[in-house]
Amino acid sequence: MKLVIQIPCYNEEKSLPVTLEALPKHINGIDEIEVVIIDDGSKDNTVEVAKSYGVKSFAIMPHNSGLARAFVAGLNKSLEVGADIIVNTDADNQYCADDIEKLIEPILSGEADIVIGARPVSEIKHFSPLKKLLQKAGSTVMRIISSTSVEDAPSGFRAFSRSAAIQLNVFDNYTYTLETIIQAKAKGLVIKSVPIRVNPDLRKSRLVKNMFDYIRRSVFTMIRMFIIYRPFRFFAILAGLFLFLGTVLGLRFLYFYIFSSGAGHVQSLILSAILLITGVQVMVIAVLTELFSINRKLLEDIQKRIKLQDLKKNGEIDE
Repeated sequence: MKLVIQIPCYNEEKSLPVTLEALPKHINGIDEIEVVIIDDGSKDNTVEVAKSYGVKSFAIMPHNSGLARAFVAGLNKSLEVGADIIVNTDADNQYCADDIEKLIEPILSGEADIVIGARPVSEIKHFSPLKKLLQKAGSTVMRIISSTSVEDAPSGFRAFSRSAAIQLNVFDNYTYTLETIIQAKAKGLVIKSVPIRVNPDLRKSRLVKNMFDYIRRSVFTMIRMFIIYRPFRFFAILAGLFLFLGTVLGLRFLYFYIFSSGAGHVQSLILSAILLITGVQVMVIAVLTELFSINRKLLEDIQKRIKLQDLKKNGEIDE
């Protein structure tokens, strides 16, 4: 059983040594541990520092492509070097490396395909009250949208089984954390949360430079992923809203038409007709998007088979 710990890096020559030194050397149930560094276009000595600590596997990005792209590159490289389990952690040593054993345990026992470390958000000293509130609110919304019980949706401290890593795709250029939760649930992968610890802050977050910009991007990502992976539900809800409003206005017109000798309120009838027609059209869109969704699932199944064949061909996996 091989564990690969992937670490996305962008100009991390100062914090990376702390992170690498903290990584576990032995874990029960794991025969081999390997570290993969994803260099996301660093302009400092990140790669050289990693090599000095014995790291041999790298995914080098030609330029800074963002956390989401670096994460995907890491998954691909981890699979390439024969990972059975992949753990993603941050280069700033935010997450307690001793909890990696706790993070992968549900995968080792066959209880989960993906495990997400849940930080004690309310106890983190370097989080402002606003950030704590938004983190909790965001995770609550994410649980509703994704129909999961994930406690800390933005957490990047995650473990993936090889099967889960092969199936995941990331379309967002900003972050992978929210997208992979919705996607994993749609693919029938089992997601579990485990409580983990965090370390003192070494540097400010590079992902959350502006809290309101982060909220805007996160909301857009959640809506976009909901449309992609739950298209029928999204458009059916939208259609239901139009049909409901159209029906209410139609009943309003009928009420005044009957009890006011047919006088006035023609505007209600016109608006009702527009809303009802729109509702029917959106429902047709819902059906069409469901057909597209089925086609996407078939393509993803083909993609999974191709990845498995490539891994078998290159000798990374035996089955």
